[in-house]
Amino acid sequence: MQDLDVNEITDAVIEQMATTPDPRLKEIMEAAVRHLHDFARETNLTPDEWLKGIAFMTAVGQACTQYRQEFILLSDVIGLSRLVNVMHDSKGREAAGTETSLLGPFFREGAPKIPLGGTLAAVSKGTEIMLYGQVRDAEGKPVPHAVMDVWQTSEDGAYDLQAYDPGVMDMRGQLQCDAEGKFHFRTFRPLGYSIPMDGPVGELVRAQKRHGMRPSHIHALIAAPGYRELVTALYFGDDVNVGSDTVFGVSKSLVVMARKDLPDAPVPGMPSVRYDFTMSKDTDGSGGRVGADPSQLVPSGRVGSDPSKLMPAG
Repeated sequence: MQDLDVNEITDAVIEQMATTPDPRLKEIMEAAVRHLHDFARETNLTPDEWLKGIAFMTAVGQACTQYRQEFILLSDVIGLSRLVNVMHDSKGREAAGTETSLLGPFFREGAPKIPLGGTLAAVSKGTEIMLYGQVRDAEGKPVPHAVMDVWQTSEDGAYDLQAYDPGVMDMRGQLQCDAEGKFHFRTFRPLGYSIPMDGPVGELVRAQKRHGMRPSHIHALIAAPGYRELVTALYFGDDVNVGSDTVFGVSKSLVVMARKDLPDAPVPGMPSVRYDFTMSKDTDGSGGRVGADPSQLVPSGRVGSDPSKLMPAG
């Protein structure tokens, strides 16, 4: 037994965790304890502030459902998702590879399959645009039969998980490129939108006087044997928030504009976006995906608990 001051407590905790058999868990938890303790000392954290932080994290967990991942949203708005994504990219993306972007909290497995030239719209109505191009490797060679998952908001700025029953899939689809890696599909110009502001993360964003908006964009996840999964998104350059994305997902190379005068557009005169994606070879098997379908993180059934079991009474 020993009396611990504000500095000695950190070493005592790390010493007690020294028996952790998993070396990576040991490394991560030791670093987490050091940084958390340093944070508390640096900010002179008060008991009231500490309890407010616990209440906030509890509320974030309680907001999660099988189709809503409030913790991913929190990670997004504080830039942690982008940071992890950039670090992951630095180890596996080839220099010529397309820059990645965030998978986001609205990706869903099992999107409906659509043919080349098909549409993402199952329910929504709007003015069509065309997205087309080619999937290539870092040497510029076609990647044949790559599989693309594509998803976005509607023209009203809502994902299907926000607008409909979870059984409805809209403005998302899966298509397979042809033997030359070429693809084309119809969709609508998505509307820039606010992140979900009806939960604890939204309250935090409002308290920080941030606008909470994401610029207009279309997500893509591209896979092919022997290649690292490419998770990215295309952002429309004329959106007012393209330079201040709340979740920090925009890169200059991913900014696009729809045009009516593209000479090789599949449908002449239709507003179209051409973008050629470059995949990186999968050299270490780590994959390119950062994030997951929310339903894969939260088991079905009860979500949350009696608050009295999570917070002290009084």
